[in-house]
Amino acid sequence: MILEEETKEFTEKVVKIDRVAKVVKGGRRFSFNALSVVGDSKGKVGIGFGKANEVPDAIRKSIESAKKNLKSIHYIGHTVPHDAIGSFKSARVILKPATPGTGIIAGASVRSVLERAGIQDVLTKSWGSSNPMNIVKATMDALQQLETPSMAVKRRGVSLKHLFGQDL
Repeated sequence: MILEEETKEFTEKVVKIDRVAKVVKGGRRFSFNALSVVGDSKGKVGIGFGKANEVPDAIRKSIESAKKNLKSIHYIGHTVPHDAIGSFKSARVILKPATPGTGIIAGASVRSVLERAGIQDVLTKSWGSSNPMNIVKATMDALQQLETPSMAVKRRGVSLKHLFGQDL
């Protein structure tokens, strides 16, 4: 019963479905891949990848995989606290804070991750690989680099005024 309540709060988005073929002696064998993003819009987001012979099974597997790989991210208000550049293989994604009301300025793959994470105002740019899998993983890398000012103060062992250069 508790597991059912936990799964209801997550929203799911299938980013990409691919049909792939394996060539065997008798011809081609087709199967399907699915890439999904799952999040609670409150700072938890996960990505998953599933493979199966039928599309619904591939989607189900990818969503289950995403729920197992949930990560917590840190943001302030409805935007990211600072610039972050995430990378995965040859894909690069930059996230920049935006003023309230800006919205998510991003491509489809990056947008799906940010929406599920709960970020509403952000500017992004991706370059390098345009493969959705690489872009999604680069976005997750950038989100995991984010830290709030209080976290930076604790990590660096300085005061908040010193962190922002106001104690000079």
